[in-house]
Amino acid sequence: MRRFFLSLFLLCALVVLGGGAAALWWVNHPLKLPAPSVDLSIEPGTTPRGTAKAVADTGTDVPPQLLYAWFRFSGQDRQIRAGSYELERGITPRELLNVLVRGEEATRSVVLVEGWNFRQVRAALAKADQLKSDTVGESDEALMARLGKPGLLPEGRFFPDTYTYSKGSTDVALLQRAMRAMDKKLDAAWAARAADLPLKSAEEALILASIVEKETGKANDRPEVAAVFVNRLRIGMPLQTDPTVIYGLGPAFDGNLRKKDLQTDTPWNTYTRGGLPPTPIAMPGKAALLAAVQPARSKALYFVARGDGTSQFSSSLDDHNRAVNRYQRGGGSAATDSNIRSLGQ
Repeated sequence: MRRFFLSLFLLCALVVLGGGAAALWWVNHPLKLPAPSVDLSIEPGTTPRGTAKAVADTGTDVPPQLLYAWFRFSGQDRQIRAGSYELERGITPRELLNVLVRGEEATRSVVLVEGWNFRQVRAALAKADQLKSDTVGESDEALMARLGKPGLLPEGRFFPDTYTYSKGSTDVALLQRAMRAMDKKLDAAWAARAADLPLKSAEEALILASIVEKETGKANDRPEVAAVFVNRLRIGMPLQTDPTVIYGLGPAFDGNLRKKDLQTDTPWNTYTRGGLPPTPIAMPGKAALLAAVQPARSKALYFVARGDGTSQFSSSLDDHNRAVNRYQRGGGSAATDSNIRSLGQ
């Protein structure tokens, strides 16, 4: 305590008795860090004195009593925020205090991409810089229970976006944010749904949106792609969409979809089973969610890729077969849409 008051007295004395230049020099002079960058963690409830000690404990060459005296003298000592910070070489006591008061935590970011499945999500989080993994070796079922959704499969439940996080944050916390974001986006989309949809619930809208996400090459085609599947659902026509078959194959899929794969029954094979698959097959973005609930006003039942990312839509099988001949068998290299193999013959 005596050392603190002595430091405080000396700091004040420098200012009051004409030593303002020396004090000004110190608060604006770079601190001596032990490395080019230093991690500083301030736990909730840490006092200003404890914060000064935490800075010194990082190996930074600064008397904690003097740093605490500066915090007190500034009048901002009670405004210091808890958090995970990254101090970089060249930072001064004044800049350090500003960082702590503004709560400018060290952040990283990870991108969850539209159309990814949950295996890809977990792989991205495992590689994310400075993101603590609390779910290594944990099953999807156990993870969903931890997130408060026991019994619910994780596929499609997380909103694709760029997420920033503080160093030391956990993958569970990030997934909670992504799950809340998807719940919010899905609720908003379902509330804005068209009146005549053949969908019974927001859950079905999410499943359809995931298919639309995987089947669309160009963003502008999403409402039309959604219309094709909505029209098929209305008349009881099989969806026959390749991405659902691929999803059902799981890790066994080698990148080449074969005829036998289309004939191999799984819960997600929309060639062998009618209606929507039991779960989403990927993470749909906002545009796909809106397309699923607000499809284009169209009578189209078929589509085929043109080879430039866009699709040709047809309302009759004859028109569709002509489009297949033009864009697929006439030298085009694009893949067919989900129904060419069975209905386009």
